[in-house]
Amino acid sequence: MREFDCPVVIAGAGPAGATVSMFLENEGIKHLLLEKDIFPRDKICGDAISSKALQIIARLKPDEVEAFGKERDKTLLTNGIQFTAPNGKGVDIAFPKPKGNLPIGFISRRMDFDNFLFNQLKGSKNAEIWQNAELKDAEYDTDGGVTLTINHNGSERKIATKLVIGSDGARSVVKRKLQGFEQDDDHYCGGIRAYYNNVGGLHEQNYLELHFMKELLPGYFWIFPLPGGAANVGMGMLSRDIKKKKVNLRKEMLSIFENHPVMKKRFANATLDGNIVGWGLPFGSKKRQLSGNNYILTGDAASLIDPFTGEGVGNAVVSGLVASRMAKKAIEAEDYSKEFLSEYDSIMYQKLWNELKLSHTMQKLTTYPWLFNFVVNRINASKALQDVFTNMFTDLELRAKMENPLFYVKLLFNR
Repeated sequence: MREFDCPVVIAGAGPAGATVSMFLENEGIKHLLLEKDIFPRDKICGDAISSKALQIIARLKPDEVEAFGKERDKTLLTNGIQFTAPNGKGVDIAFPKPKGNLPIGFISRRMDFDNFLFNQLKGSKNAEIWQNAELKDAEYDTDGGVTLTINHNGSERKIATKLVIGSDGARSVVKRKLQGFEQDDDHYCGGIRAYYNNVGGLHEQNYLELHFMKELLPGYFWIFPLPGGAANVGMGMLSRDIKKKKVNLRKEMLSIFENHPVMKKRFANATLDGNIVGWGLPFGSKKRQLSGNNYILTGDAASLIDPFTGEGVGNAVVSGLVASRMAKKAIEAEDYSKEFLSEYDSIMYQKLWNELKLSHTMQKLTTYPWLFNFVVNRINASKALQDVFTNMFTDLELRAKMENPLFYVKLLFNR
């Protein structure tokens, strides 16, 4: 027997789900928010947060976002990215100057950032929030809705809803039960992450480090500085290549610490804080179905991770905003059909597809080590090219030029 009816249920209270809840609250729409863990809780991630996420949350919580960014024990402003080519030569690419009061990006452990977002939901008048509530099943009703089976504090509960928003991550129960899930190893990445103290040689301006080592291409090894002098260290590869090459990511990373001519010095006195943990990253490098009858997928459940940088929080927050607007439209129209909700898919890909497609092109370019080495050498030799790549992060038209082979011909013949 169903326990009660709720017009909208959000599965997952990470960045996507919390964003949906915030904007539904702002619209006065009643909803239930489920979170399988209890905050504060960890989320395996690289911990880099882009301005894309901050700008959206600041629409409702400007003072809170600005205040969180000033908590030096929880956030660390970053000013750029350091790319290291397969030949070991690196280049610093500064981020463009931010517009307004928000930084272009910062680094914050997801334990802290997700908890900050969750705290914004406290005192909600329209949201009922269940923590320690794991979604176990979702099935269609005969009356045109969905029944959800939830393990809440050890007891099974059944909830009926007209719309479920899947913000429940890469292994989304909503997606598996209502749409079906098939992993595409060409567009899926296996990653590992660890926290280390006393890593040597961290960038003095807190740059994110991406090391494109030949044996990992088109993946990379990263070092992201954290507040308090710690570092988020990890690596990722396409699942296709992990299986083909039979790579053990944990062993590969430990081998880098022991044998890589640069990294073995930088990690000589480093100590592991916690465990080396792994997770999957569904890349947004191909278009997928993002909604269907009575459901909408957001964040990692919608496979929106940038295939070049691996950053997913910004796109997750974007999807949360769009999903909240779509939910409002569906409630007003009393229409939760696949045809009606497909507008969500159209809007999301209008907003993100050009960016995701171009990042996929850049990801594919990294499979050619000689080309990557050449580009890095040219950037190091030219201040003008450094400026071009700085603007690449915010100028999609400029990034699109990198898709054209003529771009590299010009690099060859112009300084």
